[in-house]
Amino acid sequence: MRVMVVEDDENLRVAVAAQLRGAGLEVDTAPDIPTADRAFTATTYACVVFDRMLDGLDAIDYVQHRRSLGWTAPVLFLTARDTVHDRVAGFAHGGDDYLVKPFAIEELTARVLKLCHRAGAGRPTVLRHADLEVDCIRHEVRRAGVLLSLSGLEFAVLEYLAAHAGQVVTRADLIEHCWDDEPMANVVEAVIKRLRRKLHGPELIHTVHGHGYRLGSA
Repeated sequence: MRVMVVEDDENLRVAVAAQLRGAGLEVDTAPDIPTADRAFTATTYACVVFDRMLDGLDAIDYVQHRRSLGWTAPVLFLTARDTVHDRVAGFAHGGDDYLVKPFAIEELTARVLKLCHRAGAGRPTVLRHADLEVDCIRHEVRRAGVLLSLSGLEFAVLEYLAAHAGQVVTRADLIEHCWDDEPMANVVEAVIKRLRRKLHGPELIHTVHGHGYRLGSA
């Protein structure tokens, strides 16, 4: 699996890349957003690690823009900004994980590996149900041929539901496979609500009261 590390501190960039390579990952690095952006046009990444502040630019704005174009690669933000507001902003703008500096590099590696594995290792290349198409390699979702804009977390939840189409998936199942830590109350429900809104058309995600959710045509 290939990951990208976008970090303007050269020493930290080299150290993180070396640690991730030692964990068996292929690693590309970039010192700034323009360099990373060029790489994203040519390469699909299982995870991207962003230093949040790069040359005075906030990476969450870039990630939000990429999400609007259908980009769903899992994103982990590194930052010295540790307020609740900052963390919420990171998730709201398309981040999937958020690690505050200074951090243990072993923890970063564990989080990156989990995001990579969550991206769909071992699943079919494309999952299809009715007019829904989930491309596990390109991290793209289409409904009736229309490309949808999903965050990495929304993609992970939808991909898991699609991989178990017709089956009841519990809230605990989703948390285990799509979150690194126990999410705050109602976060799973909020992600499902956003997915339903973005999918449009006839409803595909159904609530099975007292049990969980099921992806199906009816």
